Amino acid sequence: MFESEQNIYHLLENEFEYILTLKFHLHFVFWQFNFDFQMKYIFATCYLLYLASTLPLHAQTGTDLWVVNTNGKGGNLKLLPETAHSLTDRPEYDNQPSFINDYQLVFSAADENGNHDIIVYNFESDKFTNLSKTSDRSEFSPSITDCGMYIAAVVMEEDKKQRIWLYPTNFEPAELLYDDIEPVGYYDWYDNKAAMFILGEPNKLVYARGRNDLIEIDSVIDRSVKKRPKTSEITYISHPSEGQPGIIKSYDIENGEREVYLEGITGSQDFIWLDKNHLMMAAGNEIFLRKYNSPEWKSLGVIHSDTHENITRMAFSEDLNVLVITMNRK
Repeated sequence: MFESEQNIYHLLENEFEYILTLKFHLHFVFWQFNFDFQMKYIFATCYLLYLASTLPLHAQTGTDLWVVNTNGKGGNLKLLPETAHSLTDRPEYDNQPSFINDYQLVFSAADENGNHDIIVYNFESDKFTNLSKTSDRSEFSPSITDCGMYIAAVVMEEDKKQRIWLYPTNFEPAELLYDDIEPVGYYDWYDNKAAMFILGEPNKLVYARGRNDLIEIDSVIDRSVKKRPKTSEITYISHPSEGQPGIIKSYDIENGEREVYLEGITGSQDFIWLDKNHLMMAAGNEIFLRKYNSPEWKSLGVIHSDTHENITRMAFSEDLNVLVITMNRK
């Protein structure tokens, strides 16, 4: 499906065992063939791309969405781990949850052929609905736009481009947002414009102030890009050194000021804002909370499961007192 290292980013997340397999193959190649350095590099790159091209067929981790009830708000939020239960239960990929209003959730779901569509779940009716059902493209990272009229998504197009498309909530045909900005990995919104993780060498976090008017925010970044609620700040995690936590940083779109909101959690790439002042992350099956200017993460509890492990992405609804989490199937 993918033809470059950039385009396999979505499918390589959390695939540590597969990466180790690739490293083993490369070490074997170097041992077996006594090429000079340049030839080793060329051969290894080609071999890596060949192996990566087989990834969609067998190596994408099966993930499901789980629901956990909560009590309280902000720093007084309490998790009720005993209420945790699966919202989806399939061997395919159900991931990237995002609330679009006080009772509906969207997420990206793969079918048995590996094609990804946007699914809407209604907590009131307990029903799932396809917002998209496309055989020539895959939709990732759905979220509501600031205006509330569209569900945006990173779309893997038929020609392998990754761009942001807008899907009207009234089910009219989708519209391309930025025709000249790709490949997009992840994004969030401020003032009806997107801050985007652009895949490349290096990766970049940019904000589209206007056509041909991009603000380059940072280039040492991980995949989480989140607007801080009730501010003009775009926040993100800097790419960590091995074995170290990433640093949560912010860039204020209005005044250009930068802030550092201390460390994330070692091994975690994903965070969310509960409100303007409080962040949430997870490690393994444990969920943590802290105030943005506090160095201490407080454990809210552990989700016990015989079938699932390793919480990654999360979405929180204060109206429903519900936390939706993504977990890998064992």
